[in-house]
Amino acid sequence: MQSASRKRPPAKTIGEVPAVAALAAHAKALDAMDRTLRQCLPDPLRRQCCLADLRAGRLVFLASSPVWAAKLRFHQTALLAEARKIAGVPIGKFAVKVAPLPPVPPEQIRRRPLSHAAADHLKAAAHSVADPELRAAYLRLASLAE
Repeated sequence: MQSASRKRPPAKTIGEVPAVAALAAHAKALDAMDRTLRQCLPDPLRRQCCLADLRAGRLVFLASSPVWAAKLRFHQTALLAEARKIAGVPIGKFAVKVAPLPPVPPEQIRRRPLSHAAADHLKAAAHSVADPELRAAYLRLASLAE
């Protein structure tokens, strides 16, 4: 007799689950639309708002403060027209909500690798010092090249 685990089909990855795949596709489309729509805005305003949602003919933006929300409302006609072109669906309502904007992850700083010559100098410095903690620190740094 086979065990129950052998009869089950293999588990799907999270991206293969239809509901999650649809959510990811919606988020990707909103992100692309956000980048396009914010190009219609002046630079200071562009940095203080973002597209939050487009659903049931309603375009929703987030602004970082009430002042930026008011300034964003002045551009609603242009934003609605551009969103209609992009989405290809009728969009008649515009809303702005005030909320802190999601943080933008910082770009990863690519550090230059430590050369083997620098590692050799660090090892030589480690062997020339009497302090064991400093010696260990030099050797840890030198190990980054290896």
